Amino acid sequence: MPIGNAAIVGAGIAGLTAALALARHGIRCDIFEQADRLTDVGAGLQLSPNASRILDELGVLDAIAPLWLEPEDVRLVSGRTLRQVAAVPCGSFARERWGAPYGALHRATLQKALLAAVESNPLCRLHLGRRIDAATFAAETDSEIVIAADGVWSKLRTLVPGSGALRFSGNVAWRFTVPEAKAPGIVSRASVTAFLGPSAHMVCYPLKEAAAFNIVAIAAGDGAAQDWSVAGSDERRALLRRRFSGWNDQLISLLDRGEQPTFWPLYEVGPGNWHDGRNIVLIGDAAHAMMPFAAQGAAMAIEDAFELAGALASRPLPQALKTFAEQRTPRIARLRQRAAFNRFAYHARGPFRIGRDVVLSLRPPQSLAADMDWIYGYRANG
Repeated sequence: MPIGNAAIVGAGIAGLTAALALARHGIRCDIFEQADRLTDVGAGLQLSPNASRILDELGVLDAIAPLWLEPEDVRLVSGRTLRQVAAVPCGSFARERWGAPYGALHRATLQKALLAAVESNPLCRLHLGRRIDAATFAAETDSEIVIAADGVWSKLRTLVPGSGALRFSGNVAWRFTVPEAKAPGIVSRASVTAFLGPSAHMVCYPLKEAAAFNIVAIAAGDGAAQDWSVAGSDERRALLRRRFSGWNDQLISLLDRGEQPTFWPLYEVGPGNWHDGRNIVLIGDAAHAMMPFAAQGAAMAIEDAFELAGALASRPLPQALKTFAEQRTPRIARLRQRAAFNRFAYHARGPFRIGRDVVLSLRPPQSLAADMDWIYGYRANG
């Protein structure tokens, strides 16, 4: 028989989406979060149609759509010359081709909408300020299943034999926002723009609800330690400036304009088991944290949550876990390959960079959009 109740560890995007998806099938859930309150952390994120379609199913999209930006396109631009290399259309094109919108918004906007929906749902109970002892929680809970949505630094991942290993990716990210009034004119007010350069790239897009631009500068990093503070510093700012040496001066100046910048070593979770075969399952970054080169981190967490709920609602628990893993692992593996390819393409040097620009410039936008069909057109089984 399908389960009747679940415990979810972590009240981020993955955990809150899982709660709503389970409630949609009449499954009760308790969400445990170690923070005493959910604060406006993080910066911007992109939600592609494969994710926004799910949020619509869960009744959340209407709450965020008035606040987000639907970009006209996603552009690839040289960080040195500012010459556009390629563009994938979005806006109304995304709705028509993939059946759902493509949006850019502040992470806190999505978090608040999900939280409001959870708090108004009688089948969901949120418990804040609850630190979980990974060694005993699964044995002590009355719930039939424990869903670990506790992120890249997941404590519950250790309870899943053969789970993926955590490793430093070799990249660091400088994240910040710039008020719209302080942003240079070269930053598009209507698009998501990825500026490309050797061993580095910078993604910029407007946050409509914050009247600001979200900026993420990613570069190769050496020996990043797990205990680095996330707070930006002059030393780390200088490190990023060196990584972007030779770029357009206006783009380099953005690194000095950021408000409350954070500096993150980027970690990923390698391939491995997502469940223990009995009553513990990993979703989102806890299962498969990956590099942001495909802009699918939040989307994959949302897909995981939705498809796990569908499996749990229609199958006995062991079979549901097996089905969930069989559905999700090939898709995640393919996205890892795409992200690795994008990393190579975005950070290309010398002849590879020249070849990349020639090939992309010869392809029309419709052709580039077709390459995204398998990602954006995916319809999760919930």
